[in-house]
Amino acid sequence: MSNKRFPEGFLWGGATAANQIEGAYNLDGKGLSVADVTRFKPHVSVEDYKKNNHITTQEIMEALEDSDPTLYAKRRGAQHYEHMKEDIALLKEMGFKVYRLSIAWSRIFPNADDEFPNEAGLQFYEDLFKECKKHQIEPLVTMSHYEPPLNLVLNYDGWASREVVDMFVKYVDVITKRYKNYVKYWLTFNEVDSMIRHPFTTGALVEDRFEEGTFDQAIYQAMHHQFVASALATKITHENIPGSMVGCMLTKMTFYPFTPNPLDVLKAQKQARDNYAFADAQVFGEYPAYLKAHLALKGIEIKKEATDDEVMKMYPVDFVSFSYYSSSCSSANPQLLAEASNNTFKGVKNPHLPTSAWGWQIDPVGLRISLVDLYDRYRLPLFIVENGLGAHDEISSDGKIHDDYRIEYLKEHCKVMSDAIVEDGVELLGYTTWGCIDLVSASTNQMSKRYGFIYVDVDDYGKGTFNRLKKDSFYWYKEVIETNGESLFK
Repeated sequence: MSNKRFPEGFLWGGATAANQIEGAYNLDGKGLSVADVTRFKPHVSVEDYKKNNHITTQEIMEALEDSDPTLYAKRRGAQHYEHMKEDIALLKEMGFKVYRLSIAWSRIFPNADDEFPNEAGLQFYEDLFKECKKHQIEPLVTMSHYEPPLNLVLNYDGWASREVVDMFVKYVDVITKRYKNYVKYWLTFNEVDSMIRHPFTTGALVEDRFEEGTFDQAIYQAMHHQFVASALATKITHENIPGSMVGCMLTKMTFYPFTPNPLDVLKAQKQARDNYAFADAQVFGEYPAYLKAHLALKGIEIKKEATDDEVMKMYPVDFVSFSYYSSSCSSANPQLLAEASNNTFKGVKNPHLPTSAWGWQIDPVGLRISLVDLYDRYRLPLFIVENGLGAHDEISSDGKIHDDYRIEYLKEHCKVMSDAIVEDGVELLGYTTWGCIDLVSASTNQMSKRYGFIYVDVDDYGKGTFNRLKKDSFYWYKEVIETNGESLFK
């Protein structure tokens, strides 16, 4: 047997998010989420995430008046709500061992503060999990993935409000009791570190709703509330589902010093710690010293309840999951150098790496570096829950989609995963590629930025049949899973 094989029981699969794939934003009692008022802006640079996703109260009110979903792509998603059984059957055909998905909080509690949950929403996910079970697919469920209920913006201060912790805890108790026979693996908050980069998407925070000069305080207060909520969610999940595993989820940002200049090295170290801080708090159950120092320098004082520190310490996560798409460089003088995009932030362009159509640099070795760094730091099982290539996929004259570029990207990343397991001793539970079925991009609200093995026939404006079509990568990944990674090394 090749020493490159992955461990027995390795969880191969793919990942989606409810707000990007489900659609059906106003069906069966679902409430609005922040995703439902985020507009596709075709005339803004797709590389400028912050500009695309900055939102004001006025824009929210305009969205509430606009019932046309044409420019509100996440309202329609990929119509997974209607195609659920067909989609799960396609994942089974590929041989998926695990399917990472999220539950839309506003489908269960439409306004977050509702007294009782929405039964139609609960039943949809129960039906979904039953389909997974029928096909021997293990669900990996994210409790909150970029879709706080919009009511938290309109009638609260988003996650800056302490009451939201109690609302989230109630939601977690309901879903873990309802799905205890179907779901073993859970994640609390998707890319919990993203509160700092896009506070509306993650924390339901809108800057113009806060007094001038207080928004940074609100962002870090919201961060704290999510740390506490994650700890309580871990406690509740363990109580409601014996043997369950609860993980945190980090946007893995891998930084290289642009030069050996010590100032560049120091900048890379600082940027790495700014990223690690969020997993540190959930793994070690306390704020790292450098985060405390950072808050003190900014003049931010976190308001805590008496038991917050104890709760965080008592209920750390069981494993660390993360997204990885690319790496970037750090420089003490970035204004003098070329920029590169990377997920929802920008860094200095690495001259040694190729770049995708959306400006993301392609770096498989960076995934191995990330695995080693995370495992050395936390000594907990790891799970890669997002990795993939967003690209323009075209249907060829033969009626097929020949996405060799995606196969090459995924193949090289999978091979270094094996290297990290075999040569570096990393404990890796599984791998879920991002957007296994084409969905609406989180950052740009585009459908044309495609990640999937399964093509969905719809454009950026919602025109199309929504029919599903298997890409070449569908059959490639099927073989990877069948051979538990052996086919990667042919």
